[in-house]
Amino acid sequence: MSLRQFEYALAVAAEGSVTAAAELLHVAQPSMSQQIRNLERDLGVELFARTPTGLVPTAVGRAFLREAEVAVSASRRARATARAGADELVGELVVAVQLGFGTRQLPGALGALRRRYPRLEVTVFEEQSSAELERLCRRGVPDLALMAACRRSPADAHHLGDEEFVVALGAGHRQLAADRVELRALEGEPWVRFDRASALDGVLVNVLRDNDLTPTTAARVSRTATAVRWAAHGLGVTLVPASAVPQGHEHLVRPVLPVVSQPVIAVLRQGAGPAETALLELLRRETWSDSASFSPVS
Repeated sequence: MSLRQFEYALAVAAEGSVTAAAELLHVAQPSMSQQIRNLERDLGVELFARTPTGLVPTAVGRAFLREAEVAVSASRRARATARAGADELVGELVVAVQLGFGTRQLPGALGALRRRYPRLEVTVFEEQSSAELERLCRRGVPDLALMAACRRSPADAHHLGDEEFVVALGAGHRQLAADRVELRALEGEPWVRFDRASALDGVLVNVLRDNDLTPTTAARVSRTATAVRWAAHGLGVTLVPASAVPQGHEHLVRPVLPVVSQPVIAVLRQGAGPAETALLELLRRETWSDSASFSPVS
């Protein structure tokens, strides 16, 4: 068995076919098929079931792929560490982000990191679910995870700042005249909400409960930008981190009273290397609270 075979199997699982996986990795399709067959023979198991809709990992295949992903990630890190010099860093940096947090700060920090280390390749996973993000971290997939603090936050987490939440309103909404919107003034408003498993919907549920609001759900979406755009069209109001407001919609957003904020933390993998350490320092330099920029146009 080889790490290359592990990479092939992971690509097949992600793409659902050998042909698509071969195109993704720029490998000849017959060669990849042979490598997958060799891997299954060496393991003595069938990793994929052939179905009318494509290749689907078997139960034992899913268990194998979980470990294969950890092994491939560890290999990439080892290569990056071995090839890192005083002025050069190459390899792959894997970052996992809880959707909606650090939306503006992460690109700025990553841009500065790439300017410093132009040969570094960055892979970012955006996860809505806190449980899925925790699963990735337990498996050792990300080098750095960016998330909202919670009761189960690791003791060695690095506090970067606080994300203040803002309400997005439709064009012409009466509350746009206010510098800050009192949450209780939104009683009776329909809400554009997020998937039930997402951290963002968890924040909204707590805010509505704490302010004695009974929400009417107009829609549920997966992305913060979608929620703001739908709110702008009058489908309902929504609550998002200030940094997640898409460009061009700032005039439809206001901070709220009482203030809603969430601590944002970074968690580094054990034995963190120079790339993730540098990214952590760059994230610290970013501005983490800028809700004051959302105010009525005079």
